[in-house]
Amino acid sequence: MNSFYNKFRREIAAGGDASNEAKQKSAQGTTILGGAILLALMAYLGFRNIWTLLFVVGILISVFLHEMGHFMTAKWTGMKVTQFYMGFGPKIWSTVRNGVEFGLRLLPLGAYVRIVGMNNLDDCDPADESRSYRAQSYPKRMLVITAGSVMHLLIALSLLFGVYALAGRYAESGSVKVIDAPVAESPAQMAGVRVDDVVESFDGQAVSTRQDLVDAIVSHRPGDVVDIVVSRDGQQVVLTATLAANPADNSIAYLGVSSWSRDYVQLNPFRAIRYSVTDSLTTARLSIRGVFTILNPRNIVHNVTAPVADPSTRPSTVVGVSQLGGEIGRQEGFKGILMLLAGVNVFIGIFNMFPLLPFDGGHAAIATYERIRSRGSRVYRADVAKMVPIATAVVGLLLLMMFAGLYLDLTQPLG
Repeated sequence: MNSFYNKFRREIAAGGDASNEAKQKSAQGTTILGGAILLALMAYLGFRNIWTLLFVVGILISVFLHEMGHFMTAKWTGMKVTQFYMGFGPKIWSTVRNGVEFGLRLLPLGAYVRIVGMNNLDDCDPADESRSYRAQSYPKRMLVITAGSVMHLLIALSLLFGVYALAGRYAESGSVKVIDAPVAESPAQMAGVRVDDVVESFDGQAVSTRQDLVDAIVSHRPGDVVDIVVSRDGQQVVLTATLAANPADNSIAYLGVSSWSRDYVQLNPFRAIRYSVTDSLTTARLSIRGVFTILNPRNIVHNVTAPVADPSTRPSTVVGVSQLGGEIGRQEGFKGILMLLAGVNVFIGIFNMFPLLPFDGGHAAIATYERIRSRGSRVYRADVAKMVPIATAVVGLLLLMMFAGLYLDLTQPLG
């Protein structure tokens, strides 16, 4: 148990595999079995729902680019990188190029880049000390450790810009469309309203959003006779309806029609850039609030024990988000998948900067604390051993969240 804890402590401090077996090859049996499992999983996802597979591939690409951010900035600033792995757990495959071991591990739960000398607990060869992470200046360390989250933000901005510029942004379209057959024997059905009619005005009042139509209806009283102007097959049609009483409240007028006014609205490149930035910032703000919500143990337990989990606060895993991606893909196609990937990238980028180990934000917090405590030529080094118990608790909380999320994803699928 003590050896396991020591290994755990080294890897928490190092931000990855801290063993001295970097160049060790994986067993052939593990390689074959692990590769077969991953291929079978991908084939299964593609068979069940091609959109789910595309979303998972998008997540894997995002994780790869996250680590590329760390890898490229570490190389650029002169740090020594020894490993670049996709996945965790048993090694499936690896190769060494220019002193760096690139490889694939069995569990597709993330990835890591190993940089030597992350802190005082991370031993490294004295000959490599000048190239260690801890020996670099504060700006270089912050550049490297935040590069992963910055990469997520750049991915989100690129995806949003691509969708907005090519397919449009989902927003108010300026027209109100009837999306379902009117309720039987309702005023709308008796007046002759049909599916796909575009409502232009209600009792002389122009409407351009669904809310406009709702407000116009409820501003009247049951029994009022109104003219409804709709566009149908390119022709303007005037319909007359006698409003009824709303079944939920007899004092409110009722028409009996379902409408919608949101759609993908084409944007020019400049507006696409502006909305990409503002929508990313909005998602980031909501993500910050969401991080504190999903990491709250009371929230996790409440959602697991509740008859129906709250979709806005429940923990989830890649399984649940992939289910959601598959459903969005069915409804919205490729643009829907890209929009979901953009939102997930913003959330991961924010989540990863939480200022505690083992997150990148924990390493950034340590670097900032050391910079504040350093004076002139005296360089202060934080004792990371004191932070390991807190990091252990964080890992335990993450495991609780993962298992709770997986349970909810299987028993109450998001898609």
